[in-house]
Amino acid sequence: MDPLLHFLAQVWFVILALFLFLYVMLDGFDLGVGILSLTSSNEERRTLLMTSLGNIWDANETWLVLMGGALFGAFPLAYGTILNALYIPIFMMIFGLIFRAVAFEFREQANNKFFWNFAFGIGSLLAALGQGFALGTVIQGIKVDAMGHFIGSTWDWLNWRNLLVALTLIQGYVLIGSTYLILKTEGELQITHYRTAKLAAITTLLGAIIITITTPIFYESLRERLFTAPLVYIFGAIPILGLLLVWLLIQSLNQREERTPLVWTILIFLLSFIGLGLIVFPYIIPTDITIYQAAAAPSALVFMLVFVGFLIPVMLFYNIYNYVVFRGKVVNHEEGY
Repeated sequence: MDPLLHFLAQVWFVILALFLFLYVMLDGFDLGVGILSLTSSNEERRTLLMTSLGNIWDANETWLVLMGGALFGAFPLAYGTILNALYIPIFMMIFGLIFRAVAFEFREQANNKFFWNFAFGIGSLLAALGQGFALGTVIQGIKVDAMGHFIGSTWDWLNWRNLLVALTLIQGYVLIGSTYLILKTEGELQITHYRTAKLAAITTLLGAIIITITTPIFYESLRERLFTAPLVYIFGAIPILGLLLVWLLIQSLNQREERTPLVWTILIFLLSFIGLGLIVFPYIIPTDITIYQAAAAPSALVFMLVFVGFLIPVMLFYNIYNYVVFRGKVVNHEEGY
């Protein structure tokens, strides 16, 4: 194998993982807040939730667009096969994102906000559900022929194991959304999200435990990897670290800390991504097509790398600047929330 292609394929695998992590972390609390808006007890509280996202939610979704473009350019075979296999979950996600975006803008101008409030929450839930089904399908593997083309059924993604992954991801989004709202709100609304964060932490943990136990049972190819040295030691350590982080998160919630719950939640997401990346690598279409087989020509990878090398710092700077400018509490002084 060409050493340059080998190296570049690994670099782009890491870049795609970075884009995906940044999207899930940033748009994750965005979607979580949207899902939580469905449970808000009155319009004033729901307005505060929406206001907390008003100046940042557009930038969060940029990472998803960038990841899709990078996948198309760096691994075109994987792009075509994955979209073919996950057509319905991806359509579900895109429809949910569009639906919530329209609802967010129309709600500001509407006299009766009930429909648009509901549309924003349902759109957030639908987008998270589609992402969860897609993640579960990637874990279980995609059926392809010798050329890497999808040969499975349109409904291969729909089973109880993928549904479990989807529900766990939704709870994870509710968790990070709750910890974000703890940071952005105060008073009774903040206390409410201390409770929702603790409940979401427990349900996410339970879902993660079930997935961790059932994955090696139902997927033989993953079982062989998980129980082979040295990965067996790594995958033995990840659940222990995960339990420690969840314990630290719950402790911080019990002590009514404001910033650390979000920090622990981000670390939980990061640990989960590291574990997922180690499970998948070096496959881009588990468990048949590797990143080396699906990679584009080295010249294309180098050209894109130069472009992305300029783009990533700019986007990171913009995101950080955005959060710094709009830091602080979201407060409705008239209503006292």
